[in-house]
Amino acid sequence: MPGQKILCVAEKPAIAKAVAGHLAGGRLTTHNVLGSQYVKNYEFTYNFPLWGNCEVTMTSVLGHLTGLDFDSRYKNWRSCPPSQLFEAHTNVTIDQVCAMRFINIVNADNCQDKKAIAENIAQQARWSKVLFIWTDCDREGEHIGSEVRDQAIKGNSRIQVKRARFSNTEKNHVIQAARSPIDLDERQANAVAARIELDLRIGAAFTRFQTLSLQPLSAKLENQILSYGSCQFPTLGFVVDRYYRVRNFKPETFWLIKVVHKRDNIKVNFNWKRVHLFDRAAVTILFEQCLDSKLAKVTKVQKKPKSKWRPLPLTTVELQMQGSRYLRMNSHEVMAVAEKLYQKGFISYPRTETDQFARDMDLKALVRKQIQHQTWGQYAQSLIDGGFQQPRAGRNNDQAHPPIHPVNHVGPGALDANEKKVYEFVTRRFLACCSEDAKGEATDIEIELVPEVFHAHGLVVLERNYLDVYVYDKWESSQQLPQFKLGETFEPTEANMTDGKTTAPSYLTEPELIGLMDANGIGTDATMAEHIQKIKDRNYVQTRPKAGGGRNQVQEFIPTVLGVALIEGYDDVGLDVSVSKPFLRKEMELKMKAICEGRKSRREVVEESLEQYREVFVKTQRELDALKRSVTKYVVNEGRG
Repeated sequence: MPGQKILCVAEKPAIAKAVAGHLAGGRLTTHNVLGSQYVKNYEFTYNFPLWGNCEVTMTSVLGHLTGLDFDSRYKNWRSCPPSQLFEAHTNVTIDQVCAMRFINIVNADNCQDKKAIAENIAQQARWSKVLFIWTDCDREGEHIGSEVRDQAIKGNSRIQVKRARFSNTEKNHVIQAARSPIDLDERQANAVAARIELDLRIGAAFTRFQTLSLQPLSAKLENQILSYGSCQFPTLGFVVDRYYRVRNFKPETFWLIKVVHKRDNIKVNFNWKRVHLFDRAAVTILFEQCLDSKLAKVTKVQKKPKSKWRPLPLTTVELQMQGSRYLRMNSHEVMAVAEKLYQKGFISYPRTETDQFARDMDLKALVRKQIQHQTWGQYAQSLIDGGFQQPRAGRNNDQAHPPIHPVNHVGPGALDANEKKVYEFVTRRFLACCSEDAKGEATDIEIELVPEVFHAHGLVVLERNYLDVYVYDKWESSQQLPQFKLGETFEPTEANMTDGKTTAPSYLTEPELIGLMDANGIGTDATMAEHIQKIKDRNYVQTRPKAGGGRNQVQEFIPTVLGVALIEGYDDVGLDVSVSKPFLRKEMELKMKAICEGRKSRREVVEESLEQYREVFVKTQRELDALKRSVTKYVVNEGRG
C-alpha cells in the first residue's frame, strides 16, 4: 500500500506530463487545476528508493512563479525622479504569465494569473511530506525551484525539499533522476535573484530617464519607449561599432605580383608571399628584379597528411550561431524550437555551456536510435559497425548538462518544418561528433624568383568521414598540382604586376554578434537570443539577408537612426566606462558567478553593481544635452539638408 505523499513540481506543463507518464507507467489520473487552463495535477504511485512506495501528485508552474516590481507608489512614470528607483521599495508578488511562452498552442488567452498555480502548490503541499522539484537544471531553474519551495512552505512549513537533476525527458533518464534526488542550490537561486533586482532597478531608472527626456524632442518618438538594458545596450553597441567601420571605410589601392606556370596542361597560380603592398614604386622595383631573374627555383616541395577536425559537441551558443547561419532562422526562433523539441522528449536540454561528453555516457545507444532514420540511418549504422569514435572534448563544462544531443528517433510527420530543421542539425552534429575526422593530403610548393618568394597549395580529400553526415561543413579538393622537383629551375609562363583595392567590412551578422556577446560576457547562453530580439523590437536595429549569402541567407544587422543616436549620445556624454561597451555588464556577470561559488553574497553584489550604475546615471543626467544633441542630429533632422 502507498505510504507518504510526494509533491513533484515541474517548470512547464509539458515536462510535468512527460515525467508523470514515465514514472506512472501509464497508470495515472489527471485533474484540472481550478483557475488555470494549462496546468494539470497528475496522480499516481511510485516507489522512490529514498522514500518508499508513495502517493505522488505531479504538477507544474509556467516558468517563474513570482515577479519583482516597485511598490505601487512608484508605478506611475512621473511619480518620482528616475534616480530614486535605484533604492525604491520593491515587492515580490505572484507573477502573471503570457501562456504563449510556455505552452505549444495556437490560440490562448494573452495572460493568466499565476495565483491559482501558487495556491495549488500550497494546497498540495499541505498533505505532502516531500516537495520534489523538477525545474530545469540551470540557474534560472534553481531560482524557479526556490519560488516553488516558498509557496509549498506556506502550505506546510515542515515539508522536506529535494530537486531532480535531469537533462532530458527520456524514460530511463527520468527514472534515474527520480532515484537520485539532490538539494536545491541556494547560491544559484541567489545569483538569479540579484540579477532580477539589478535588471529591474537599472533598466527602469535609465528607461524612464531616456524616454521622458528624449520623447519631447520629436513627434517621431511620441509613442516610442526608449528602453535601456545592461545587456541590451552593449549588444546594440556591437552593431553600431561595425556600422561606423563600414560607413567610415575608405578603400586603398594595393599592388601585387602574380606568377603563373603551366605544366602538364595544368595552370598553377603562385601567390606572392608578401600578399600585397601599398607602395606602387616598391612593388615596381621588386617586379623588375623578378623579370631580370627570369628563372624560378623550386625551394620547397612538401606533401603531408591533412585533417579537417570533426566538430566539438554542441553548446547553446554554438546552436544559436550555426542555426542562424545555416537554418534560415534567427537565434530567437532556433532557441524557441529547441525548447519545444526538449519538451517533446526528442533532444536533451538545450541550454548548456558544456562541450564534452562524460566518458561513462552511452553514446552508442543514442547512435543506435538513429539507425531507422531514412536519411542518416545508414550512416548511423556505419558508426555502430566500427566507425564510432569517442567525441573530441572541448574546454567547457558547466557541471549541469551534457552537450545538446538527440534523445530519441523522430518518425515522419511528427515535427513541423522548423522543428525538422533544428532536430536535423542537432542529430547530424551529434553523429559528426562520433565520427572520424576528414582526411586528405596537402601539397605545398615554394619557388624563389629572386628576390621574391611565391607559393602554391593543393589539397586532395581522401576520406570524407564526418563530412558525409555533417552537410554544413565544406572541404573540397583543389586542382591537383603537377610534379615539381626540389632544386629544379624553370621559366614561369607569366609574371604580372596587378593592382586591387581593399574592400569594406560587412555589416555584423547574427552569428558574429552572438560570438561577440559570448566572448564579452553579455548575457548567458540562454538569454543572448532574447537581448538580440529586444533591440529589434525596440527599433534600434533592422535586419536583412546578407548580399551573396546564397542558400543560407544569413541575416546582417544595421542600426536605425535611433540606435545610432543613442549609442553616439552616450559616447558623447564622456563616461569613464561607456554603457555601449561590454565592461560593466561583464563585471556584473562575474559577480553572479562569485555568488554561485560562495565568494560574494547576493546583497554585496547588488549594492556594488548599483553603485557603479548610479555613478553612470548621475553623469548622464548632468550631460543630458549630449544625448539630446545626438537624437536631434539623427532622429529629428533625419532626411533634412
